[in-house]
Amino acid sequence: MPVIIPYVPTTITVHMGLPNEWAENVTVTFPDYVKNVASSEIYPTWEPAAIRANVLAIISFALNRVYTEFYPSRGYDFQITSTTAYDQKFIRGRNIFENISQIVDEIFNDYIRRVGFVEPLAAKFCNGTTSTCSGLSQWGSQEMAQQGYNSMEILRRYYGDDIELVVDAPIQDLQTSYPGAPLRLGDTGNSVLVLQSALNRVSRSYPAIPKIWPVTGVFGPPTEEAVRQFQRIFNLTVDGVVGKATWYKLAYLYVGTARLAELISEGQQFTSFQYPGTLREGDQGENVRALQYMLSMVSQFYNTIPPVTIDGSFGPSTTRAVRAVQNAAGLEPDGVVGGRTWYALYNDFLPINFAMRGDTVRMGEPVAAAMAAQGSGSSQGSMVRLGQYPGFPLELGQSDNVGGVLV
Repeated sequence: MPVIIPYVPTTITVHMGLPNEWAENVTVTFPDYVKNVASSEIYPTWEPAAIRANVLAIISFALNRVYTEFYPSRGYDFQITSTTAYDQKFIRGRNIFENISQIVDEIFNDYIRRVGFVEPLAAKFCNGTTSTCSGLSQWGSQEMAQQGYNSMEILRRYYGDDIELVVDAPIQDLQTSYPGAPLRLGDTGNSVLVLQSALNRVSRSYPAIPKIWPVTGVFGPPTEEAVRQFQRIFNLTVDGVVGKATWYKLAYLYVGTARLAELISEGQQFTSFQYPGTLREGDQGENVRALQYMLSMVSQFYNTIPPVTIDGSFGPSTTRAVRAVQNAAGLEPDGVVGGRTWYALYNDFLPINFAMRGDTVRMGEPVAAAMAAQGSGSSQGSMVRLGQYPGFPLELGQSDNVGGVLV
């Protein structure tokens, strides 16, 4: 439900108190917000590496709040609060330290994220003395900097080795995920795709919500029924129309079920689904993760395929799931993923996940050709935005090979 591509907002609105209590809202430029928080949270006498590490954590946490629409999806008209009980310390009108200001000017549109994930990391932190947490220790970061560690080494110490730095993120005015007008029976397009995909994801935690199958981007009777059931469960007006209240309640639950605002986020990922070569039990890595992701998604719709854990390790449970796919496809159930098995699974996976969390897809060689060759799809193709009419009717049996999809 949140905006798919993270960006740095030109301004951010800070609520000067607890979320549910009356307080003034203050709107400042994003760099000024970061400078204020950094000057309130850390000391200007600290080592530059410690200051940079803390500034990157502050930026990433704030951008995660913007990306997930954490407060707007709860009905608030601000992006973040000024209290450390919920967010980061912001003191209106405070003095800004010059060296902190200079560092922020250099890196205010850089942020950290998990490798392969899309959303900025919810980089929680604490001072490490009077309070501790699962995130960065501010005083610990200073101790590491004094020992000669650089900012990324410090961040990886606290957030794990699987983080990376995104530099020069785009800067733009604040956007909202709500399409601007209610969605109802008969509507089509990208916003309907997002709606259907989010309902399907939330239905994993609330199984009374019927799954929408297939995900087509057309607001038909199955989507209307799923919306009505969602509205019944959450005490919304049961009219089958997705207005602001329904949209943001769904956005709130989507972020919560995927844990996008937590350090242990399930994550939104960009994964390549081009055939990587033969995979078998004992293999590990990102290609196995992509295989497991497809198996996991397909297993939600086919009871004959057992669910798997997405851990990047090809173990016995993955082998069992692969054999189930091979049986269903009429292939030899040897548990080894060759080209024919990969694309048989992919053809089932694609219509389920085509719009689950994506913004763009890269079109590659046709699946049939890839299956015949049993080789890796190396075509780069062209970028196509979801919701764009392809120029011809799509009918039962048609398929394409998508080289990459946001998942």
